[in-house]
Amino acid sequence: MRYISTRGHAAPQAFCDILLGGLAPDGGLYLPESYPQVSRAELDAWRQLSYADLAYEILSKFITDIPVADLKALVAKTYTAEVYCHTRNGGDAAQITPLTRLEDGLYTQELSNGPTLAFKDMAMQLLGNLFEYVLDKRNESINILGATSGDTGSAAEYAMRGKHNVKVFMLSPDGKMSAFQRAQMYSLQDANIFNIAVTGLFDDAQDIVKAVSNDAVFKAKYKIGAVNSINWARVAAQIVYYFQGYFLATKSNDEQVAFAVPSGNFGNICAGHIARQMGLPIARLVLATNENDVLDEFFRTGVYRPRKAVETSITSSPSMDISKASNFERFIFDLVGRDPAVVRELWARVDKGEAFDLSATVHWQKMPKFGFASGKSIHADRIKTIRFALGRYNVMLDTHTADGLKVALEHRLPNIPMIVLETAQPAKFEETIREALGTEPVRPADLAGIEKLPQRVVVMAPDVAAIKQFIVERV
Repeated sequence: MRYISTRGHAAPQAFCDILLGGLAPDGGLYLPESYPQVSRAELDAWRQLSYADLAYEILSKFITDIPVADLKALVAKTYTAEVYCHTRNGGDAAQITPLTRLEDGLYTQELSNGPTLAFKDMAMQLLGNLFEYVLDKRNESINILGATSGDTGSAAEYAMRGKHNVKVFMLSPDGKMSAFQRAQMYSLQDANIFNIAVTGLFDDAQDIVKAVSNDAVFKAKYKIGAVNSINWARVAAQIVYYFQGYFLATKSNDEQVAFAVPSGNFGNICAGHIARQMGLPIARLVLATNENDVLDEFFRTGVYRPRKAVETSITSSPSMDISKASNFERFIFDLVGRDPAVVRELWARVDKGEAFDLSATVHWQKMPKFGFASGKSIHADRIKTIRFALGRYNVMLDTHTADGLKVALEHRLPNIPMIVLETAQPAKFEETIREALGTEPVRPADLAGIEKLPQRVVVMAPDVAAIKQFIVERV
């Protein structure tokens, strides 16, 4: 399996080469030269597999330059009930991502049972093990530069803490995350973890990461890598739980399902798109945004119009406060027939702060075959949905999953199960849960009192040169 750039000016690469690089040298994102197809016989065989075995079967289609035994061992080490032990609602930890039945044909899928209580753990834990394996084999080191709006940072740091030959420099918007989220990151005392709080929004932090990644000389000299969702390995790992959710919600492979996905950087639902392209029977992918409805606007109108992100409350749905979704470029590449010239032209506009409109093009005529629907949820909606879910289903939702459920209920299809991807646990958003329900969410015992731990963080302006210097002084 070889990987190509969405912008077409990078040589095809093997998996282990793009694992360590993040963005392609031409500024594009890596995707497989073609998506592997899953046969009916494979679906039938996979239905009975454990999560780790299912993950191996799927990932082995994308990772062909790691020996079979080594890949199996890495996957088995990653997906254990001991790592994903924070199950709720009676979920079976052995399933890793169990379903919670809300009513007939409506489920949530628990993706937040890992160490940081966020779905990002599902991919990050694998990424940490892959990084360590490849770096040890090559006798190399890497300096990871990432940006987080809430959950990515802690998931990356927990996955990389103590790993051989890895240092992590994580940018976050100063004061724009919940106290719990900040504590998860800033309380880590590992010598290879560096937290930088940027005085701005997530988009400012993400722009810095892109600027550094696009500086080929600096990137090569200081061995800069990425764990944000631009890293293909993260998207590949997320494909697995779509298959698992499908198997848990259906009795045979003749059935179809729909998935509703709270969306920030488009990585989570991009994995669903790829699962569907591989042949998983997904009838509909429902994208849910919060007040930052750039993607909802596109899927309704064909106009992609990035604009300044709207700040929701830091305890509302901050991980969705994104106006320029990095992984969206991967979908557009598929939508325009995998023509990199078209992608380059469109993103030249985006990089200049302009919009693009596909509504009158032949590309837009292809949209129905991709199976997308969309909607948005504002703060009043998520408060109402959190109350509704507890009252109707006796299930407490986090803020992002509430956005997903609200939009899911607007787009259900007759006789087709709807699975809402749960992206975090309510404990990460205590203030909003109190606002909605007047009660405290349950917090796992091993994370009690985390806000009281000593914290290590440096506050800096969103200055690319200053961030580069900070890295240089510590590598």
